Amino acid sequence: MKLRLATLLGAAAVMAVSTLSAHAETALKWAHVYETSEPFHTESVWAAQEIAKRTNGRYKIDVFPASQLGKEADINQGLKLGTVDIIISGSSFAARDFKPIGVTYYPYIFRDPSHLIAYTKSDVFKRLAKGYEDKTGNHIAAVTYYGTRHTTANKTITKCSDLQGVKMRVPDVPAYLAMPRACGANTAPIAFAEVYLALQNGTVEAQENPLTTIEAKKFYEVQKNIVLTGHIVDHLNTLFSKKLWTSLSDEDKKIFGEVTQEAAERATKKIETREKELVAEFKQKGITVTEVDKSDFEKNVVEKVKLEDFGYEKSDWDAIRAIK
Repeated sequence: MKLRLATLLGAAAVMAVSTLSAHAETALKWAHVYETSEPFHTESVWAAQEIAKRTNGRYKIDVFPASQLGKEADINQGLKLGTVDIIISGSSFAARDFKPIGVTYYPYIFRDPSHLIAYTKSDVFKRLAKGYEDKTGNHIAAVTYYGTRHTTANKTITKCSDLQGVKMRVPDVPAYLAMPRACGANTAPIAFAEVYLALQNGTVEAQENPLTTIEAKKFYEVQKNIVLTGHIVDHLNTLFSKKLWTSLSDEDKKIFGEVTQEAAERATKKIETREKELVAEFKQKGITVTEVDKSDFEKNVVEKVKLEDFGYEKSDWDAIRAIK
């Protein structure tokens, strides 16, 4: 009887452990470089909670904002190494592994945010995203409108040639450099987290970012001129590591994909709304906001910078420009 009881208890214990294992949560890390106040973070937190809800608690996702797990290059490396599972990052970094996808950063390729969103639903996007995934194993799950990039400077800028000789912080990404260099600026690739201090101490005299980033990073405190160059309609990708993506069941892939796409749509709407409000708010703060003839900047880029020099395909440029 004692032997039988011990056997039954042992079997019950094994069943209990198996049941617990079946329902054990998988811990995942989601990293980005943006501030906690920005939609890229708040919607990431929403998505993490929503994934947990829709998978009955099988996944617990911790979101690490504001470069807590490293700068953008670091978290992209972490995605490759499997030390981070989900990141938000630009196609400029994806282009380091698959150059053609970087064409979306070439100045003035997109007319406006709606053109960008239409691209993300197009065959050319699917082809470029697949090229990146084939190269890295990482999966682009969603695309968020980041904002339209404008210029801030110590002096008033009204035309492309006004940037001649200006020390300007630009991300160390080929396509980002196209407009400033076409206009004659001296570019400096200072890390995103260090831009405010560089502007404050005069290491650089100008920088470029969307209005929402200029607000979130408080660049307006150390730059009194905002120039609406609108040179890049920017975006961010939500990326799953190869390790995570290949581990998910088809059902979970569907859940992760749908939730991150919903989060991207929510963030995009918030960014668009906020951008419309900010011009007036910056003017109220005493910042000079200057409208410029963007065709002057675009003309200089087209004449002085060849997109093929960046490893991009003219056919991709043409296909994206043609999207309605």
